[in-house]
Amino acid sequence: MILSENLLKRLNYSMINKTIERILEKHIIEHLFKGKIIIIYGARQVGKTTLVQMLLNKLDRNYLYLNADEIDVRELLEDATSTKLKSIVKNSSIVFIDEAQRIKNIGLTLKIFADQINEVQVIVTGSSSLDLLSKINEPLTGRKYEFILYPLSFQELVNSTSIIEEKRFLEFRLIYGYYPEIVSKKVEEKELLKLLVNSYLYKDILNLEKIKKPQILEKIVKVLALQVGNEVSYNEIAQIVDSDKQTVEKYIYLLEKSFVIFRLQSFSKNLRNEIKKSKKIYFYDNGIRNAIIGNFNLLSNRVDKGALFENFLISERLKYIYYNNINCNRYFWRTKQQQEIDYIEEFEDLDKQVNILNAYEFKFSKKAKPKFPKTFTNIYKESRTMLITEDNFENFLGY
Repeated sequence: MILSENLLKRLNYSMINKTIERILEKHIIEHLFKGKIIIIYGARQVGKTTLVQMLLNKLDRNYLYLNADEIDVRELLEDATSTKLKSIVKNSSIVFIDEAQRIKNIGLTLKIFADQINEVQVIVTGSSSLDLLSKINEPLTGRKYEFILYPLSFQELVNSTSIIEEKRFLEFRLIYGYYPEIVSKKVEEKELLKLLVNSYLYKDILNLEKIKKPQILEKIVKVLALQVGNEVSYNEIAQIVDSDKQTVEKYIYLLEKSFVIFRLQSFSKNLRNEIKKSKKIYFYDNGIRNAIIGNFNLLSNRVDKGALFENFLISERLKYIYYNNINCNRYFWRTKQQQEIDYIEEFEDLDKQVNILNAYEFKFSKKAKPKFPKTFTNIYKESRTMLITEDNFENFLGY
């Protein structure tokens, strides 16, 4: 269903002031008070703080909230001793440390909590997995549970409203994405997305390793945004942005660790002409992708709606797989003769001791007809194929 601008806005009004329960909450609750630190990663503004605060309100326990964006909090927790930490905690049974990557030696502080004050449940959030992980990985070996919070998902919105209502939002989601503030605010989507991109996409990443050429990073991100759904060559990107392959690899790695993009590798098992070492790059959120290229046009005025649909489906499927603890490998498939399948999931069948392949083609139009290369279906005879369109995409996302 292609919508008018006015109808898109009216649909958006219906989400204002709704409380949307995050699927990750129940997984976190299941791991509380087991003597380990709980760490929640995720990009800025995806709702980490709100998630933890909602969880704490439900638990009805004494808790201490420490925001590491504040200088005095950082100084309080740097190089802390067990005696000092106990005096800080007092009678709180839960300590919530927000944006913990900003605290010097946070790994050692958390280790003291885990080893000497483990009756207190510590919950930690961080916007950069690279920055926080580098500080806690060794000290917290065997002492932590780790979770990732993504932008809101199709599944969470359906749970909050209905499958019918959320399907009506498809075009809006393809254009503006699922960041919580975008979902809940009215008529401010473009401004808010531009603010998100400018406030965290570049600044936080640039601060990770004191990157001195932010213009190169911006160019790389824009090239990736324009190549969604296509195979990515680091050498080609380096030529486009007038840089070198190593710099491109480094910046893409930082973008991944900051939860802006993710990679999909090529699938190859049997055929000599299968592309074996290729990759595609997708964005976790369509709205961020569109803000990067400055295009918020309706689908009727776009040439990239197929790429938007593909990015939406693959990113939403990633969330669904993660939140529902589904164990599978994810790929795309292509041959040197340009035969292609958009998306493949590989499952291990332990009973039959074989791997099962589910192959998907994405076409926005519900009038599209399935076209799966015989080269693939003849070789992978046990594979299952499915065409996903705007008419049945909810099936692919768990409904």
